[in-house]
Amino acid sequence: MSDHSQVLALSGGVGGAKLALGLAKVLAPEQLTIAANTADDFCHLGFPVSPDLDTVMYTLAGLNNAELGWGLANESWQFMDALQTLGGETWFRLGDRDIATHTFRRQQREAGFSLSEITAQLCTALNIQQRLIPMTDDPVATQVLDGEQWLDFQDYFVRQQCEPNVSQARFNGIENAVIAPDLAGLLDVAAADNSLKAIIICPSNPFVSVAPILSLPGMVDKLIQARAPVIAVAPIVGGQAIKGPTAKMMQALDMPVSALGVAEHYTKRYPGLIDGFIIDHVDAAARADVEALGMRVLLADSVMTSEQHKRNLAKDCIAFARQF
Repeated sequence: MSDHSQVLALSGGVGGAKLALGLAKVLAPEQLTIAANTADDFCHLGFPVSPDLDTVMYTLAGLNNAELGWGLANESWQFMDALQTLGGETWFRLGDRDIATHTFRRQQREAGFSLSEITAQLCTALNIQQRLIPMTDDPVATQVLDGEQWLDFQDYFVRQQCEPNVSQARFNGIENAVIAPDLAGLLDVAAADNSLKAIIICPSNPFVSVAPILSLPGMVDKLIQARAPVIAVAPIVGGQAIKGPTAKMMQALDMPVSALGVAEHYTKRYPGLIDGFIIDHVDAAARADVEALGMRVLLADSVMTSEQHKRNLAKDCIAFARQF
């Protein structure tokens, strides 16, 4: 891939961040743009928290807590311990160093900066050379339906540990949200000069991480008009989710918990968008069925348990995109 070629990755949290890091390791910084889901952003204890955006940011900076899967490595928790003593809410834990990020974000918001601008400032401070942008600068809030009750996503995901059997997700505010300027600009330029060589949908939750990005008004049309092959990586391997509630949500939605089930969802929900689908070798038996949906299939080692695995999958994604 030439130095002028661009790759766009669409990412949720932990799984997406792993592939984003792999792409960052095999591409020149100026070649990679990562757009992160912000529909799980929320205000907690007075802090504006962007979980997926921060997970990708900390991962790219080499500061992420790999053991927990979120937050910063070598974190301390004196703030939360003191808050617990006072009887405050501690179900969503913010580490002492992590609070610095949210404090900075709050201060810059109050100063009138957009989320895109604040993210760029944070990335510069953390020496991240790749372009990381939020999907939108506008507020969007994911909720999931448990029976007849709508739950805020973080309530479902963190406070209730994904125990409710959700049957639907919605993204409040999505109809009025505008694609982040840098993301819209990248796609508009690509539509004109064919500079974008791959759009990679990372192995993130299709329903609450990828769906908000693709649900932004005009997003799917812009992705198609960019004329770059769209490659999706299955977040299900051997019938199990690599990370998070994807498998549980698929069960609640009466969908087959499989890579094929994810492929069928993408095809039904976003017809004509995805050109290539990457599944793990253990799911090789599903290849013909996925191809019958109209997508090319690549078998790869998609479980990223080491940096080399991340690099290898990133290379596989890029090489696969060249085939279109």
